[in-house]
Amino acid sequence: MDKDKISIAVIVGGTSPERAVSKQSAKSIYEAIIKLGYKVKLIDPAYGANQPANIEDYFSDCDAGPISNSNYVNAVNSSLFNDVDLAIIGLHGKWGEDGTIQSLFELKGIKYTGSGVLGSSLTMDKARSKVMFMHFGVSTPDWITAEKKSDKSKIKKEIADKIGFPCIVKPNDQGSTIGLSKCTNIDEVDQALNLALQFSNVALIEKFIIGREIAVGIINNTILPLLEIVPKHEIYDYECKYSDGMSEYIVPAEIEPKVEEELKKQAKIAFESLGCEGYGRVDFRLTKDNIPYCFEVNTLPGMTSHSLVPKMAKSAGIEFHELVDMIIKAAL
Repeated sequence: MDKDKISIAVIVGGTSPERAVSKQSAKSIYEAIIKLGYKVKLIDPAYGANQPANIEDYFSDCDAGPISNSNYVNAVNSSLFNDVDLAIIGLHGKWGEDGTIQSLFELKGIKYTGSGVLGSSLTMDKARSKVMFMHFGVSTPDWITAEKKSDKSKIKKEIADKIGFPCIVKPNDQGSTIGLSKCTNIDEVDQALNLALQFSNVALIEKFIIGREIAVGIINNTILPLLEIVPKHEIYDYECKYSDGMSEYIVPAEIEPKVEEELKKQAKIAFESLGCEGYGRVDFRLTKDNIPYCFEVNTLPGMTSHSLVPKMAKSAGIEFHELVDMIIKAAL
């Protein structure tokens, strides 16, 4: 493979609330691709056909121009992708992980990394993905959903009857724990629902599972060493994910062999049940009785210095640029 003849576009930014995190992931990927020797360019679909003139502008905290969802279509329909052999999606959240950009790429015949439209859309619809988990025998916390038009008094009664407290309330189609709240009693539900429904038309309410945070990474059908997250807060929230010193990471996780095998088995089933492929991360909570509960699958896991899949890969002897190369070669 002549790397200098292969043109790769790193898709950066986007319009979701996770735009800042996307820039971090994309910057790490971009630098790795330069190190690998491929031809590389940056494209932020939020800008449409009018891309920034300087590399630094793609990663800046300030936007280089107007951004919008409609610009995605303009970007993909422009000449920006004419010389691109592969698009590496560095986006997070809606319009990046939910099958939107993947659909546009498929309509234009553009190859891209990660899961296809079906896997991407299912994983970003947390309630639908949990239905699939249950169907294929993967344990997941009990849940209900609420919409903006839902009667909150009925929702609160349903929580008390079916879920109990404490419970987690979060947007049904966001990532990075944006809009997430833990409710310890019924009086906290209204505020939690209002917050979650700022970011989504549907809120997911699920039983809070007391236990250890375990992440399982998958790359090309290979399961990486399991990782345990020990956050400073009770929940692995946005601050713990993206702030230095706010979480401890144990990899390989110290788990009994039988339990580890069960986690790997459930992770693989969860991943495949949603039609995912390429690479991803499956998130669990493990109770004191060693019962795993799967929360979600991430088809575009973070690729920042704080991110979990790169930490797992490194534990397996795979450096970051080698991980990126594996993702590229699998997609090509």
